[in-house]
Amino acid sequence: MLKKFFYILWVSVLSILLGFSLQNGSFVSFINSMENHTFDIRQNILANSQKRQHNRDIVIVAIDDASYEYILGKYGEWPLRRDIYAKAVEYIQAQKPKSIAFDMMFVKSMKSSADADSKLVDVFKKYDNVYAAMNLDNQPEDLRIPPVLPEKLAMLPFDVDSHPMEYSNCRVILDGILNATKNIGMINVARSDDGVLRSMPLYLKYQDKIYPQLGFLVGKDYLQKYTDKKLADNVHPDDNASVILNWYGPAGTFDNIPMYKLLKAIEGQDELNYDFNGKVVYFGATAASLFDIKTVPVDKVYPGVEVQATYVNNIIDGSFIRKCPAIANILITLILAILTVLAVRGISSMPVAFGVSVTIYAVYIMIAYEMMNLYNRWVEIVSPLAFALLAFIIAVIVKYLIKSRDFDAQYKLATTDGLTELYNHRYFQEQMQNQVSHAKRYEVPLSLIIVDIDFFKKFNDTYGHQSGDAVLRQVAFILKKNVRSTDIVCRYGGEEMSIILPNTKYEEAVTIANKLCSLVSEKKCKLSNGRESNVTISLGVSTFGADGETPATIIESADKRLYNAKENGRNRVN
Repeated sequence: MLKKFFYILWVSVLSILLGFSLQNGSFVSFINSMENHTFDIRQNILANSQKRQHNRDIVIVAIDDASYEYILGKYGEWPLRRDIYAKAVEYIQAQKPKSIAFDMMFVKSMKSSADADSKLVDVFKKYDNVYAAMNLDNQPEDLRIPPVLPEKLAMLPFDVDSHPMEYSNCRVILDGILNATKNIGMINVARSDDGVLRSMPLYLKYQDKIYPQLGFLVGKDYLQKYTDKKLADNVHPDDNASVILNWYGPAGTFDNIPMYKLLKAIEGQDELNYDFNGKVVYFGATAASLFDIKTVPVDKVYPGVEVQATYVNNIIDGSFIRKCPAIANILITLILAILTVLAVRGISSMPVAFGVSVTIYAVYIMIAYEMMNLYNRWVEIVSPLAFALLAFIIAVIVKYLIKSRDFDAQYKLATTDGLTELYNHRYFQEQMQNQVSHAKRYEVPLSLIIVDIDFFKKFNDTYGHQSGDAVLRQVAFILKKNVRSTDIVCRYGGEEMSIILPNTKYEEAVTIANKLCSLVSEKKCKLSNGRESNVTISLGVSTFGADGETPATIIESADKRLYNAKENGRNRVN
């Protein structure tokens, strides 16, 4: 019964702590932060083990540091004139790519070369596989009046129950591009609280309309045009219309063609030994000086254009990471906690129980890793292990509480008389040895009273043994109740009882004995047959020093005085 109580208490405490953690914002934030780090570690291990192969048909035309230097030297300015991008598109289109996407925004007309803008606009009019980027923001209206975007750019939400991020303003690109094509996607990102980019929005909300993210738009069109895969099978958004990216490696994982090499090929200076046929081509900056750098789980310095490439790759192969439902994590937490408790309960050796528990946790971590590796599932590690460890601590405490109570119960059985609930004769002898040693060492007084119930045999013969037992219990109760907490009341044997009185002189002991004698004689004892009867006791008192300096001599002296009390008429102290 006691064990059941403690384990019910354990479950209650664990449930309360689990509920508190779910409601406490700061605790949840801390757990989420730690969980994000475990996600990063898993992604790094998988990326470095090369278990995930990126799509070789996705290539990046990179404006890297060398290309940036080349452009400044060749053309004398940055941004690059738009007609140069138009030439680049024409060069690549000749090799029949699947799509070309610009992870850069063509904002405002360049006054020094307005005709160059029109050539880029013509490219967007000419090809339906070229994509441009734009950005939503929350700039105030006194800086920029929120523009109304063309109706053709909006889309129906992929998941009508989702709640995408909403923005109040927009930084538009060239009107010519806005009017020329519907292939325009937003390049907003969604960083975690620690600044790491782990997920990306599918679409965003602006002026009560839904607009696609650039990577989502490119990947969606790729699936529809070139595969028989269904978008709903490859993309599973969360409540915020976002997806968790599955990373293929650090920066530079995807094929990078430096922009300056493409420009030289266009100008006829050098030959570019690369075939763009069937490729998804992304234009974007990888130079750190151009500020399009992100921190992601697999790299602290990761170009935004490679984030877009990863996004499209995830859509094509359906490899986005999906979090396990909250109910699954709760069940996992409970299972780990239960296994921990079973290990603690079932194994007597605590080091072995701890080792088994750690093994359980290690196996769970491996399972969580393999779930991400094989099924792209993000199974939480931190909160289940935190509560499993808490369960281990509570289970250990409960186990030792139960052991302590069991020990106390066994000790009580070994030292207590079952009938009177007084200490037994064995305990009396142990305490006499201890108290006499203490009195000798510290030179303090010690007294002993031995009690005998008068005419107890005759009482038993008259009223029966059950009534005799009732009298023993009631006399024992009176003695125990009316002495100090430091005094030790024992059943000496038969109808005899004893009281060890530490720090008590002979005169004080006699006073106590007389008091007890009067209390017993005045109290009617209830018998087993419903009747009542008065009983009396005789008491013998001895003291350490005057009556002996060993337990045996002190007991012998008290016994003799008890005998004298009985010989002199009983119901008295001697």
